[in-house]
Amino acid sequence: MASSPCGGGNFDCGLEIQTRSVEQTLIPLVSQITTLINHKDKLKKTEKTLRAIQRVGQAVSVAVGRFVAVGEAIAAENEDLKDEMGLACFEARRAGTAIAQLTDVSSLEQCEGDGRSTVFSDRTGMVKAARMLLSSVTKVLVLADCIVIKQIISSRNKVLVTLEQLERVSTFQEFVQIFSQFGNEMVEFAHLTGDRQNDLKDEKKRARMAAARAVLEKCTMMLLTASKTCLRHPDCESARINKEAVFQRMRLALEQVIEIVTDTRSGGEAKALPVSIYAGIKDFKVKVEGLRDSLYCVSCEAVAAQLEALVEKTEDFTDSAYTSHEQRETIIQLCQITRQETKQLISTWRHVQLLKAKEATDEVELSILKTCQSVSDLRRELHRVAVGRATELLKLHSDHLVLQALKASGGDGNLEAVADYAGTLTEHKEHLVETCRLLCHISGTEPLEITCIHAEETFRVIGPQIISAAKTLALHPTSKIAKENLDVFCEAWESQLCDMAILLKEINDVFEGRRGDKKTYLSLPRPGKHSANLKTVKAAKLDAEEQTTIAKLGLELCLLTSDVDSEVERWDEQDHEMVRLYQIISSMAYSMYLFTRGEGLLKTTLDLFHQAEVRQCSISLISFLIESLQGLLDEDRILILSETEKLSAACQQLQVCAKTPVQGKSAIFQKVDSSIQNTKGILTVVVYLLPICNKLIRKCKSERSCLASPQHWREKQLSTTVSEETLNGKGSSGFGVKSLEQHMANLTFLESK
Repeated sequence: MASSPCGGGNFDCGLEIQTRSVEQTLIPLVSQITTLINHKDKLKKTEKTLRAIQRVGQAVSVAVGRFVAVGEAIAAENEDLKDEMGLACFEARRAGTAIAQLTDVSSLEQCEGDGRSTVFSDRTGMVKAARMLLSSVTKVLVLADCIVIKQIISSRNKVLVTLEQLERVSTFQEFVQIFSQFGNEMVEFAHLTGDRQNDLKDEKKRARMAAARAVLEKCTMMLLTASKTCLRHPDCESARINKEAVFQRMRLALEQVIEIVTDTRSGGEAKALPVSIYAGIKDFKVKVEGLRDSLYCVSCEAVAAQLEALVEKTEDFTDSAYTSHEQRETIIQLCQITRQETKQLISTWRHVQLLKAKEATDEVELSILKTCQSVSDLRRELHRVAVGRATELLKLHSDHLVLQALKASGGDGNLEAVADYAGTLTEHKEHLVETCRLLCHISGTEPLEITCIHAEETFRVIGPQIISAAKTLALHPTSKIAKENLDVFCEAWESQLCDMAILLKEINDVFEGRRGDKKTYLSLPRPGKHSANLKTVKAAKLDAEEQTTIAKLGLELCLLTSDVDSEVERWDEQDHEMVRLYQIISSMAYSMYLFTRGEGLLKTTLDLFHQAEVRQCSISLISFLIESLQGLLDEDRILILSETEKLSAACQQLQVCAKTPVQGKSAIFQKVDSSIQNTKGILTVVVYLLPICNKLIRKCKSERSCLASPQHWREKQLSTTVSEETLNGKGSSGFGVKSLEQHMANLTFLESK
């Protein structure tokens, strides 16, 4: 970057700016320089204008002086960058002084007898000074940014050293001591990388950083329990395999973070993402539509070859054992139609070239439209197949029956049953991995492609880890630490399924052009053959009068969700766990509102009832609020407890209503009405609670409080007692791991486990 429109000159300092903070710092300076340079030489300026421009020049000089003072202080603290930073600061100060002199009205000579003068006579000098100023200031900023990168690398190195020590420990006492240090180092690393992630300009890098930090978040907890299990059962091979896999994955994630912040790759050149079908279709359409303006610049062979490469990628769909016969035939048919339309386009194109036409004819225009339409139809079908499969999988795994069976079999010491369920989990893993690959093809943006690849890799790795943890438990069925270890890996699997649901929602938003219209924090899968409601109620469509009644209720629901979103925006800590839970409830209610309009993913009353039945987020919020009471004063505790009881009652009524079997159209309508009314009741309490909780959090910010978010880990020592719900939050500055102190305490009781 560091390129400016000033004076038509190119102020490129040869340094690439990768962060928003550096770029935003430069914008005001560029604006002021532009004001000084972009004037017309021939125009005379009044005394008032001259004085105004003199003030701008002086303001630039003063601002540069302050800026340079900070840069020099940074240089003094960093010996390896001292000379380079000092030179950049010297050049910036000199350029700022030159600009102040060039805009000094007292030094300007009167050009004519009318008392008017030009802004400055030495335009070349001003352009030169502006170029030097922007170049030197940018260099100072980039050098300061290098220091941040050095901090991240230093933090990573400390984590790696401690990680190696943890891998070699042989006693519980040594493990407790080193892991305590490791926890502190990971918290520091979490803050540094979280800030960096938010500051990166490149969306792909932000997505990669988010993926790497998600791995570290999950693996920190896995490392703790896997290591404890290995120490407790040192001769257990499955426990050793489990532990080694976690350490290896953490090292890879740490390396990926460094690759991102340094913009390098350990294996040489940066590895490019595999071209997705979406990207291929987009590029193909650009080339085809470009024929309108460049009849003779693109070869027919290139277009045909690009289409064939695109069709070849659809084999990931058609060759899949999970793709139905009808879906496979539809995809193949659409590929053939696209081939035919492209062949016709090429034929028409060549004919126009033979006629030496200067612009595209109506025949070419029609062929272009048909070809683009056919390839768009293909994309739509591939999207439908991938999203449909992902939705079904999420419904299939929503009950986590295989994980529960593995836990039960391991607890019973039944190795044979563990082996059977391990086979089932492996099949599920392969299905999820393949589905993530298909989602990557149709995701629509490169950041989402990166997230799909991360999800694919996570399922691929965690599946075998769950199996090895289950085998360990089966070999040691009375070991509480082995059971805890299996629970942690199962929780990571469940967490990734939740992340996949959110990813699926984002992909749909991009496809339907709704991205950014409304923040959505959770997308629950639509119910199907695995829904518990299928045996109790049949899906039904409402008539016009009923729809009108429900639409009015839906509008009230929409207004309440808007109130929730407005209250959430007033929170200082947007990454707070409580904010996330409130947003999930709001998102679920908003999907009900869309149902009343005949829009969204909830298509039938059956879908609505399933949505109403799933109230885990409300329960989590209630538990979170109750847990927070221990840190509040009596009057505050009474207020929160009162509202929590209302919220609990409303959630209970909603679930009872959703589970109650009904028959007949009238009864179904009443159930829809009650479900929406109960949801309104929940939102009403939420809207009331939000400002109260926000006020209390601000009030307790400087004190130890279980309402603190993960953002405050930097200020708080790990010895501070905090709730598990708080530390499980997914803030940008922390890894969301459970209370390390609690697990440290547990280590002292391992001999009895």
